[in-house]
Amino acid sequence: MPIKFNAVFAQFDIKPEQVRLLRHQDSRSARGRTPYELWRDDRPAFEFYQAGQSPKNFSGLKADYWASFVVTPRGETLLAGFYKSSYQGRNKEPRPWPHTEGFDAPETCDVYELILDEHLSDLSGRLVIDWGEGLRTWIQRADNQNKPVLEIRRSFKEPEFPGFTHFLKSLSELESLPTDWITALHSSRGVYLLTCPKTKEQYVGSATGADGFYGRWLSYTRDGHGGNIGLKSRDPSEYQVSIREVAGSAATMQNIIAMETLWKQKLQSREMGLNRN
Repeated sequence: MPIKFNAVFAQFDIKPEQVRLLRHQDSRSARGRTPYELWRDDRPAFEFYQAGQSPKNFSGLKADYWASFVVTPRGETLLAGFYKSSYQGRNKEPRPWPHTEGFDAPETCDVYELILDEHLSDLSGRLVIDWGEGLRTWIQRADNQNKPVLEIRRSFKEPEFPGFTHFLKSLSELESLPTDWITALHSSRGVYLLTCPKTKEQYVGSATGADGFYGRWLSYTRDGHGGNIGLKSRDPSEYQVSIREVAGSAATMQNIIAMETLWKQKLQSREMGLNRN
């Protein structure tokens, strides 16, 4: 019989009716990252994010404790932290977001003081529950929803790099990739493919510089075209990027350009795509 999450509270004399369960799965937070990415990379920003709530959520959030969960890239519901919660009132002044130019306008959110409770701190990033079918109901009462515990991991661990063949991401996701993924992409060069979801066109490119695939792709996120004539002829798009071929460590720039030319021929990206040379 699976362990239930409410059993954890009994060890610390916390009653389930005192606890609200929060499952954060916004596609993008106000900092341009998902709640999971905020929690992983910038805990103070994550806690600021969840401490400001829409007034319509007031009755649901009124409790002594919040058990906060984030949805991982694999769709798991992972414990982010267990907090003592107290309502501070409506924001009367602009509420600036840390490290950004964004802010919550006056009178637009209820502000809560959240103090990390040490009772469950060792389970943060390790405990995974089954949220059940009510995914849209992201605030729930613990006493009404005794969630099954699926796993308690030995330590928090990011998803492993899938390998170059299976790598597939949108350009907007690059800066929020796990550190190990970025390291792998930084240290490798070769031929890649951009595909446009709007026009269904493709573009074959090559990464020949010292910063590898990652450095080359970041140039697209800065200006939308990376200096390429074909991409300049289109409005900026959310290109999807994948890797066609990885060059060996001894490959010269000329070797990689020859690989790129062959892929242009294979995919006919000059005739039916965005390549212009």
